[in-house]
Amino acid sequence: MKFSKKVLLRLKNKNKKLKPTKYKQLKRECLRGSLKGTLERPRLSVYRSNENIYAQIIDDITSTTLISCSTLDRDIKLDLKNGRTCNASRLMGQKLAKLSLRQNITKIVFDRGPYLYHGRIKALADGVRDGGLEF
Repeated sequence: MKFSKKVLLRLKNKNKKLKPTKYKQLKRECLRGSLKGTLERPRLSVYRSNENIYAQIIDDITSTTLISCSTLDRDIKLDLKNGRTCNASRLMGQKLAKLSLRQNITKIVFDRGPYLYHGRIKALADGVRDGGLEF
């Protein structure tokens, strides 16, 4: 039996017959299907671990990473005690915006991945906006 993505997501919500890994993959594809980065408006992809947060600006047409930044970078790591706070995410967002403005990138598409727009993800987005990028 073949089901569409929407039907599979409904099955997951109704009777929990879907494996968790398959559900995560479907959720990621549903979000990323509508987000594509171009050279004029690249995609800002975010990965959040328990200890740190990573972000990169990607051109999906050529499949290249234009800029990357994380809380493990030396400039950010010296200022903070640990990388799992909202302040660390905000500082990283501002640094990422500064790096992207040097390469004449002013507009981006924000890809939060499977994470909710809350907490560290929201702080990162606010830092990027404060730095001067539009999305």
